[in-house]
Amino acid sequence: MYAEDVRKVLLSKEHVFEETPFGPEVLVYKVGGKMFALLTIEEVPVRMNLKCDPERSLDLRDRHESIIPGYHMNKKHWNTLVLDQMLPERLIRELIDHSYDLVFASLTKKVKESLDMR
Repeated sequence: MYAEDVRKVLLSKEHVFEETPFGPEVLVYKVGGKMFALLTIEEVPVRMNLKCDPERSLDLRDRHESIIPGYHMNKKHWNTLVLDQMLPERLIRELIDHSYDLVFASLTKKVKESLDMR
């Protein structure tokens, strides 16, 4: 997947917004005010950080050269996906969903209710 394709998938998730708190070259995706993805569009190849279950993180890193510990993130809970066309699109989409689901599940009831009102 290419950066623009990934960006479309990220923005298609419910209640997601994109911002650039670290500058225009780093796109941050949040749900309920919490980050679930970070996309560095100026790097070649493009990289994306996603939240991940710690046990699954280790397994993914063992099986895929293009998945490494989260750059500038808590390496236990975040992976960096190097979007060098080596990872199957299905896996990338699955990991985006997994990250979104982990973060959404961690939102308070009040925040979830406020999202439903929008």
